[in-house]
Amino acid sequence: ILKERFQLSLRQDKEKNQEIHLSPITLQPALSEAKTVHSMVQPEQAPKVLNVVVDPQGRGAPEIKATTTTSVCPSPFKMKPIGLQERRGSNVSLTLDMSSLGNIEPFVAIPTPREKVAMEYLQSASRILTRSQLRDVVASSHLLQSEFMEIPMNFVDPKEIDIPRHGTKNRYKTILPNPLSRVCLRPKNVTDSLSTYINANYIRGYSGKEKAFIATQGPMINTVDDFWQMVWQEDSPVIVMITKLKEKNEKCVLYWPEKRGIYGKVEVLVISVNECDNYTIRNLVLKQGSHTQHVKHYWYTSWPDHKTPDSAQPLLQLMLDVEEDRLASQGRGPVVVHCSAGIGRTGCFIATSIGCRQLKEEGVVDALSIVCQLRMDRGGMVQTSEQYEFVHHALCLYESRLSAETVQ
Repeated sequence: ILKERFQLSLRQDKEKNQEIHLSPITLQPALSEAKTVHSMVQPEQAPKVLNVVVDPQGRGAPEIKATTTTSVCPSPFKMKPIGLQERRGSNVSLTLDMSSLGNIEPFVAIPTPREKVAMEYLQSASRILTRSQLRDVVASSHLLQSEFMEIPMNFVDPKEIDIPRHGTKNRYKTILPNPLSRVCLRPKNVTDSLSTYINANYIRGYSGKEKAFIATQGPMINTVDDFWQMVWQEDSPVIVMITKLKEKNEKCVLYWPEKRGIYGKVEVLVISVNECDNYTIRNLVLKQGSHTQHVKHYWYTSWPDHKTPDSAQPLLQLMLDVEEDRLASQGRGPVVVHCSAGIGRTGCFIATSIGCRQLKEEGVVDALSIVCQLRMDRGGMVQTSEQYEFVHHALCLYESRLSAETVQ
């Protein structure tokens, strides 16, 4: 009898070892916090183990029924997983409703309280400087650095861009266009959403003027055609390039021809080349069918890698030349500005351009508000505190020019 009981016990243990093993249950917060906590359910993959998400509100997640008592965790982000070993020997009965697994509620971007505060800051932050105050603040490096550190970066979550494989067209995977202001190319066909994508944003100019600029990344080998399609589509009169082709690594590909080149449906002709002290100017003609557009290309090469220039004079002169071309091209599209990522040097150029216009028109400047406006349109514009200081130096240099003109 003892032998039969022992064999029966062995069979029961063997049956227990054949039970289905579930991975630890990860308790996630409600969907209102879905922006900061990623769901572990991955419907597009075929995982070897089943991950189960518990939604405290019971909305859209697999139904899980358990009879057990657990302590309340103070933070849902640090909730300890309950492994199978911890459940053994307890009276927990776990039932999965598999019918709901394919109906997970889609990701919905709901602003967190921190994001709301950041957006309110970007919309309202301001520090108007008179000319004398501008001269004083330039001498206070610490004050400018502290002010810069308070400005939210406003980078984009990749989940906010609903275009499959858009990552293949980004030079840097963390620097993405704001979906609300991104430039959309005309699609090659109805089903090809990727052909509409380019890592570029419309940027508001002085006094909030819509689409005054386009800030974009330096073209990659697979986005050169897209770049020229954008220049043509937007009827841009000027392109400003503020990077070498290669510094410590590749920053931008050579996207224009020596004399003539065809990029997608756009033919580009180089009419003339003018070498200046700190930048090169190319006069281009773009053709598509029987239509033509004249474009001026400025290539600023004297910006050193990973730091700001010793003098703001060359950038200021570039800005003044571009402004002259912009005024002569009234009625045409945005000025296209790019560096490598399209946020640092690009942000410096655009912020300086807007600030100089404000100084000229109003006699005051609000660089803090200008940078906040830029970051609402494209995250990370004016990338470092050194660049923020450099913008103030450029504005101060322009102010001294205005003062000299007034005296004359």
